[in-house]
Amino acid sequence: MTTPTSTRSTTTAPSHVTGLAKHLAASLLCAALCAPLATHADTLYSFVDEHGVMHFSDSPVTDTRYRRIAGSPPRAASTGKPQPRLAPAALRPHIEHAARQTGLDPALLHAVAQVESAFNPRAQSPKGALGLMQLMPATAKRYGVTNPLDPATNLLGGARYLSDLLRLFDDDLELALAAYNAGENAVMKYDRQIPPYRETRAYVPRVLARYALVRNTR
Repeated sequence: MTTPTSTRSTTTAPSHVTGLAKHLAASLLCAALCAPLATHADTLYSFVDEHGVMHFSDSPVTDTRYRRIAGSPPRAASTGKPQPRLAPAALRPHIEHAARQTGLDPALLHAVAQVESAFNPRAQSPKGALGLMQLMPATAKRYGVTNPLDPATNLLGGARYLSDLLRLFDDDLELALAAYNAGENAVMKYDRQIPPYRETRAYVPRVLARYALVRNTR
């Protein structure tokens, strides 16, 4: 299993992970983006602004542009059928399988799935991203995910995409996560830096915080 590094850290890979966990535990985990799992972390809200940028929040907001997306895909809302969220324990075999196939840390996949969909296998974004890892249709097709609502195949497709992004950005986890959120072309456009998109700037530390939290509780 490889451990992603970051060009914004001067430590070596093993101590990078430990240092990251300590740093995030002391700062990011107490930020609004890192709300405790027992509160509103299982519900996602989003809106697309006038520039076409999608914004997410996992806590109740006063901005009326936000709409709940996790657990209430548009078609499902009309049927009245509850949309199940999977407990982390139920997802563990799928996460560990995807991690073995790609060499990624299971805790990282856990964190990405939690932030992307709050473990809702039927989560759907306004732009059409689907499933646990919120795969866009083109990404799902690229990685052979024929049923993006299937937890196992969605996780594996997302893991393969993230693994490819890590290779593309020389194991820089921050850039890989930024690319997962905004697209690799956006990261390239801004000279291999995190794009200046508010959503992406929030997404990266949020995933890193979840990652540190999961690693510390495993």
